[in-house]
Amino acid sequence: MKSVLYPGSFDPPTNGHLDLVQRASNLFDRVIVAIGTNIEKHPMFSPEERVELMCECCRDIGNVEVVSFDGLTVNALERYRGNAILRGLRAFSDFEYELQMALMNRSLKDGCETIFMMPTANNSFVSSSMVKIAAYHRGDFSQHVPSAVATAMHKKIMENSR
Repeated sequence: MKSVLYPGSFDPPTNGHLDLVQRASNLFDRVIVAIGTNIEKHPMFSPEERVELMCECCRDIGNVEVVSFDGLTVNALERYRGNAILRGLRAFSDFEYELQMALMNRSLKDGCETIFMMPTANNSFVSSSMVKIAAYHRGDFSQHVPSAVATAMHKKIMENSR
């Protein structure tokens, strides 16, 4: 059984993330969406909330498992028995960082392969960070995230504005 680990902070999950999950689910027997903690980011949602949101968004895709992890991606790859790491490339500017990360992962775990997928054109400019900025400034971000995520973001923003 071929499994791919799709790691990320997914804060929040976007339509671009789900596009990659859906397309990867057609290529692999199992897609493991691994929600990690990135110490460089300030999350809107807790890891538990992100797992819950991603589970809701992926509920109709039968071969997707959503997990959370702390630490190195290569350790999560081993723990969840993934065969490769999946990463999305939105623009050429993403490539240098993603290449460095892929090479570091391979140096940490011999044989660790990374597969890059490009989003569909309508998701190529969307990032979680941009969606959060639009949301915090009361812009209409709803077309870039699943409806369950938009609802959760509106609720979180209302809670934080009190």
